[in-house]
Amino acid sequence: MRIPSHSRRLFLAGGAAGLGAAIAGSRAAAQGGGSGIPTGPVGRPEPKLEAEPPLPLDRQVGWAVVGLGDYAQGYVLPALARARRSKAVALVSGSIEKAKGVAARYGVKESALYGYDTMGRLAENDAVGVVYIVTANSTHAELAVKAFEAGKHVFCEKPMANSPAECQRMIDAAKAAGRKLMIAYRAHWEPHNLRAKEMLDAGELGQVWFATSDHHRPLDPALPRDQWRMKRSVAGGGSLVDIGIYSLNGLQWFFGESPNAVAASMQAPPDDARFAEVENVFTAELAFPSGRRATISSGYMANKKRIDLWGDRLVATLDPATAYQDNRLVVSNAKRAEEILTKETSAAQFTGEIDHFSQAVTEGTEISTPGEMGLRDVRLIEALYRAARERRWLDLNPDMTVRGA
Repeated sequence: MRIPSHSRRLFLAGGAAGLGAAIAGSRAAAQGGGSGIPTGPVGRPEPKLEAEPPLPLDRQVGWAVVGLGDYAQGYVLPALARARRSKAVALVSGSIEKAKGVAARYGVKESALYGYDTMGRLAENDAVGVVYIVTANSTHAELAVKAFEAGKHVFCEKPMANSPAECQRMIDAAKAAGRKLMIAYRAHWEPHNLRAKEMLDAGELGQVWFATSDHHRPLDPALPRDQWRMKRSVAGGGSLVDIGIYSLNGLQWFFGESPNAVAASMQAPPDDARFAEVENVFTAELAFPSGRRATISSGYMANKKRIDLWGDRLVATLDPATAYQDNRLVVSNAKRAEEILTKETSAAQFTGEIDHFSQAVTEGTEISTPGEMGLRDVRLIEALYRAARERRWLDLNPDMTVRGA
C-alpha cells in the first residue's frame, strides 16, 4: 500500500483493499471553472526537501513593512529574514520609537524608518521594491495608493479592503503606476493545503461534490489586535471578514471555480458589547456551477480552523487548515485514516508567498493571488452579508456581483 507522494502515518488498521487502494485509484481530473484567476501557485516550483540557499543580498528584493503589530513582528519579519529572494529594508509605523526597536532586531537602518504621514519619502529609497501593508482593513486602500505613488509594488494583507470600490481603487492605482499588486492569501503556499489540492486535482479523493470549512477563534477586547476588529468602520465586518475569508478563498482555490448562488445567516448576541457593531457567528451555503456544494462557518469562539473535502473515495481533512504553524492533513475512509506528512513545515507559507511576489517583481512571472482575486472575494463577502440580511438565496454573476442588482 502506497500513498503516491509524501510520507504518511497510519492511524487506524484496515484491510488491504482500504485507503491505499483508494488513493492509488482514479487520477481523473476534478471539475473546475474558468474564472480567469489562477487557481494555484504559478511560477513557483514544488517545495523541495533541500532548501535552496538565499540569493546574494544585492539580488534580493527590498521590502518595507507597513504596520508593526503582533502579526508583522511575529511572522512577517521572521519570514523576510528566512526568505530566499526577499529582505526587510524599511519599516513604517505610527511609533518611530517602536520602529527603532524592531529595526535593531532585523538590521534595518534607522534612516529607513517612516511614519504613516511620511510614507511618500519611500520614493527616495531605491532599496525598497515592495511595500507590505499589514494594517487594519480600512487603511489598506489609502496606504496602497501612497505606495504606488512612491513607485513601489504592493503586497497587501487580506481582506484586500472594506469595499469593492476601495479594491478597484487599488487595482487602478497599480495600473497607473505600472506596478504589481498581490494579496496575501498565504494558505496557497501552505504545504498541507498544497498537497490536499494536488490530491483533489489528481482525482485521488474520487468525485468531490461537497466541502465544509469552519474558521473560529477567540476575540479578546483587551488585545489591541482585536479592538479594531470590533469596529465595523475599521474592520468592515465581523468574523466573516476576519477569518471566514479563509473559507471563501480556500474553497474557490480548491474547487477552481467561484459560487453562482449563496445563502447565509449571521448572529450577534445582544448582551455582548463586543458585537455591538459586528457579527459573531456567520454561516453560509455556497452553490457552484459544477454542481458542487459547500458550507462555511466563522465565529469568535474556540480556536478551530478546519476544512473537509468530501470525496466518494476519500475525505481529506485539514485540521488545522490555516494556522500559522503545525497544520495537518489526514485522508480517511470508513476503514482507516492516514496522516499525510509534507516535506516542508507550515512556516513555508510565509516565505512562499513573499518570495513568489519578489520573483514576479524581478522576473515578470504571473502572480497567483492578484488584486483581482482580492476584489472578487470582497464582492463575495458583500453578497453574503446581503443574503444574510435578506434571508434568501442570491444568484451571483461570474465576477461575484449579485445578479439583477
